[in-house]
Amino acid sequence: MKKMVFLSGSAVLLLSACVSPEGVSGNTNTRSFAEVPENVRAIAGPGQDLSDVRINNADGCFVYRYNGPVETTYLPLRNRKGQPICAKRDTPAEA
Repeated sequence: MKKMVFLSGSAVLLLSACVSPEGVSGNTNTRSFAEVPENVRAIAGPGQDLSDVRINNADGCFVYRYNGPVETTYLPLRNRKGQPICAKRDTPAEA
């Protein structure tokens, strides 16, 4: 019985090593930057970590990595007025 508990505990521990702590690696929903554009850096509000900024492909808005006390997640990058900062999208030409 003790061997079974030990083996099942070991299996859980070994399988948990396969999971990335920040979620699924290979997430194609965001596009990362080598360096944050200067115009975005100028309008970003205070208190946001600009070391890891990405564009969310779903809505075209910038997100930054927030290291909270429980988890690390990406939050919308906001300007000084609290509005999200989004990239300008090209609108398709109407025929």
